[in-house]
Amino acid sequence: METETHLSASAKVSSTITECTKTICVLGLGYIGLPTGSMFATHGMRVIGVDINPHIVDVLTGGGLHIEETGVKDVVREAMKSGNLVVRRVPEPADVFIIAVPTPINQDKTADMRAVTSAAESIVPHLAPGNLVILESTSPPRTTVDLVRPILERSALTAGRDFLLAYSPERVLPGQILKELVENPRVIGGIDRASAEAGRDLYTAFVKGEIVLTDATTAEMIKLMENTFRDVNIALANEFGLIAEKLGVNVWEAIDIANRHPRVKILRPGPGVGGHCIAVDPWFLVEAAPDRAQLIRQARRVNDAMPKHVVEQVKQVVAGIKNPAIACLGLTFKADIDDTRESPAVEVVKLLKAEGFDVRAFDPHVKIGTFSFQVESLAKTLDGATMVVLLTDHSAFKTIPRDQLTLYGQRTLLDTRNLLNDMPMDQPHLQMEKQPLMALAE
Repeated sequence: METETHLSASAKVSSTITECTKTICVLGLGYIGLPTGSMFATHGMRVIGVDINPHIVDVLTGGGLHIEETGVKDVVREAMKSGNLVVRRVPEPADVFIIAVPTPINQDKTADMRAVTSAAESIVPHLAPGNLVILESTSPPRTTVDLVRPILERSALTAGRDFLLAYSPERVLPGQILKELVENPRVIGGIDRASAEAGRDLYTAFVKGEIVLTDATTAEMIKLMENTFRDVNIALANEFGLIAEKLGVNVWEAIDIANRHPRVKILRPGPGVGGHCIAVDPWFLVEAAPDRAQLIRQARRVNDAMPKHVVEQVKQVVAGIKNPAIACLGLTFKADIDDTRESPAVEVVKLLKAEGFDVRAFDPHVKIGTFSFQVESLAKTLDGATMVVLLTDHSAFKTIPRDQLTLYGQRTLLDTRNLLNDMPMDQPHLQMEKQPLMALAE
């Protein structure tokens, strides 16, 4: 009888959420929170976007945008113009609260959950009966039930009885966030069935992909599994590259041929794994079960070691050259975006600087001043360079004349992405078997 009463109460709350939603408060206006809030706003809901960074709030309220992402500027502008999206520094009362704040990794490879904790605490004064709270931030398993729920229940309200609580991870690719927010399947994990169903009914406002319901902890693990799967396969490709380098094999050719097998799909090499997902999420599983996540831990070690491998190759090339200058092209973790989080390109540059090299770095997508070692133009980056290291496969780099990069044979080009794969083999650049071989994280 007690169970029946509890389920009835949950169902009642769910009905309130799904039928009468008026206001959504989105905490965190980064690559996920801002597009998500804007999508809700352009589909008729009132959205309060919250960020504790005053610069972000000022830029948005001034009509600007602090991130570079295809289509987001137009959607944000439409949402703001309609009046459905407003930006604040602190939360306000709402029907739904969505937490989309960063969860970076600590130096000891554990999850830094301070932003999630702070966001949940900021909701407590505004939490009311009938509310729905959704955590979107990528988190270690059991975060929703063991961290967020107890914080929210400081309000004297009980999750599942007085308010609903769910976890719904973002599953999008930078550069295609808006498209994938709409089209990708979405997982909703509730602390109970009613919470999951309320989340489903909310996201149907703009999600066209399949919406799958499960429990909160399973949903948290699903997100981590997806990115760990990719990370482990990247590590395999990296090891193929390292072995090929030792044996004098052109790994790019070997991979292309191996992938003609109908059941083989080896990823492409590159200088490292970056981004806020693949380079971080596997550690959350290692943290949750350190005695069992042996393969996952080793894959992370392989991938994290690759920037240093690039540096060692640079050192070999310039050995014996007095005061060599290294020109690095690309700072983002993948092509044609502005995101430098966990970027292996940035790590390579920092390691080269630590070795005492004169390093200049250029990236057409990264705002000047983001890093002290940035140079404002390609010409100034290449001027006087002993060696060019291509670290990110931006489309703009593919059109640079090869002679400009190699200075008519007077300097070495290290193409870590195989972007310039149409360069004749007799051009003065490192032989393919000597290139750093890290799989491209997309």
